[in-house]
Amino acid sequence: MSVSKPPMKTPSPDPKLVRPRQRLDIFQQALRLPIVIWQCLFFIAPLFFLVAMSFFIVRNYRMTEAFELKNWLKMMSRDYFWDSYGFTIGLATLATLVVMSVAFPAAYTLAFRVSEATRRWAIFILIIPFFTSYLVRIFSWYVILAESGVINAMLGYIGLGPYVMLNTKFGTIIGYMTLTLPLVIILQTFSLANIDRRLVEAAHNLGCRPWRTIVRVILPLAKTGFIIAAVFCFILSFGDFVSPYYLGGSKPPTLPILIVDTVKSGQQWPRAAVVAVVMMVTLFIVAFCGIAAAYRRRTA
Repeated sequence: MSVSKPPMKTPSPDPKLVRPRQRLDIFQQALRLPIVIWQCLFFIAPLFFLVAMSFFIVRNYRMTEAFELKNWLKMMSRDYFWDSYGFTIGLATLATLVVMSVAFPAAYTLAFRVSEATRRWAIFILIIPFFTSYLVRIFSWYVILAESGVINAMLGYIGLGPYVMLNTKFGTIIGYMTLTLPLVIILQTFSLANIDRRLVEAAHNLGCRPWRTIVRVILPLAKTGFIIAAVFCFILSFGDFVSPYYLGGSKPPTLPILIVDTVKSGQQWPRAAVVAVVMMVTLFIVAFCGIAAAYRRRTA
């Protein structure tokens, strides 16, 4: 006959130890409040207002509160909107491919071919452009790419040119590269520098060629950082106004330029809001798909 043992009583936590934990949790939550407030004031609230404004109407050059689909039907039925939308996506995609390709050799060299001190100095130099005016840098390219600019002057010494580089897609891509290339090099460098060197050395010891090592070993290991860099490059290029306006000639217009042109035509802020909302939705989709692809685990 078995005798059942009485259940063990779990000791109750000491109130003196629980209160400091609760205070610590409250303190940690309080530290997060500025971030939440900042997001609500400077992102969520303007976004909601932008969506609401897209349903307003303009009468006698004055915006009136309403809830009508007139602006959406107007913009969605216009060919110039879809032409601008496709042109903007195409330019941003092309800029992303060019910047990612140009940045990789520099990032690879900084990650694998130079010392730690040299890499730090290179990262510091790459950060410097973020402390200068983007508009000033674009204006310098305006001078360089002009028909009487620096590049055509140098080409003239060997009997070439002058070539038209301003008010072209080439000029816009140069502007996008000016905006995004330093950031992409930094992100790629950090991704490559965090790769386990023993895996790369093992591939070399097994007779793997350099290009095959890059494709089969390095790029898969740095996939997350590279996709994040590509997403940032696309988002910045897609929403940029300065480069297509000053270097691309604004014809055909990208979506940011279309927003300005729409506002100028009869103070049509609600129709411009429609374009802005479409841009935001597109960027949300690109960011979500990019992050999902970056952190997706391989299935065996």
